[in-house]
Amino acid sequence: MEFAAGWISGAVGLVVGHPMDTVKVRLQTQTRYKGIFDCVARIYAHEGITGFFKGMSFPVLSIAFSNSVVFGSYSNALDYLTQSQYAQRSKENSATGAAVFTAGCFSGLVQVLVLAPIDLVKVRLQNQMNGRWGVGADKYRGPVHCVAVILKEDGPRGLFRGMGALALRDVPCYGLYFLPYELICKALTESGKEPGTFAVLTAGGTAGVVTWACATPMDVVKARLQMSGAGGPVYRGVLHCISVSLRQEGVRVFFKGLLLNSLRAFPVNAITFLCYESLMRAGTSPP
Repeated sequence: MEFAAGWISGAVGLVVGHPMDTVKVRLQTQTRYKGIFDCVARIYAHEGITGFFKGMSFPVLSIAFSNSVVFGSYSNALDYLTQSQYAQRSKENSATGAAVFTAGCFSGLVQVLVLAPIDLVKVRLQNQMNGRWGVGADKYRGPVHCVAVILKEDGPRGLFRGMGALALRDVPCYGLYFLPYELICKALTESGKEPGTFAVLTAGGTAGVVTWACATPMDVVKARLQMSGAGGPVYRGVLHCISVSLRQEGVRVFFKGLLLNSLRAFPVNAITFLCYESLMRAGTSPP
């Protein structure tokens, strides 16, 4: 049940947040834009509304699967660590902060293998502009063609480009993702009762903002590594990308997309958690 609820809630959250994610990715990987509004205006002027949804068809199913892995792994790990089930925990608030953080880190580790190729394809498709990269490389015709080209040029390992940065971003940040959610839900819920809609929306949105505030620097590095050799500068690894980016653009480069990440994170994660909790309660309620 946890995996099915995670899948559906992830798909809903993805559709809500994808346009801002496209703008964020381009700000992080291209220097042509002066800021958020300039990026939005250029995308709309040259590509129309559909430009904001580039790369969405592939992850709407695949990232939903990744979200399924995250929530399913988290819930099962928390079951093991607390020796309790979802229905019991939601009423008794029995999970400790340490257990929540550990289960969250575990879920981040598990989903990295699933997400790495999916996120790579998404980032490359989002960076395309009317059939041309900003630096002149040919356009991928779609996600399947993108995968085929990567396999031809770089082999299977090419699909996992940027995976190290992805792991450095997601393993600790998923611990931070679930921890504020559980703590805020507990604070806004009377003892012995399940969190209400307001508590879930507030906790979910806040958890998303906190997580992306911590994840954005490594998110920039990840996106640049994923574009390495595919129209962007070539980096030898995480440390080389960090040093080159810092030298060329200063420390501010690691906070590109932070505002957009935060603005996107609240509604996306509020809706994701609300869908997840509603589906879990429906699935665990007695007939």
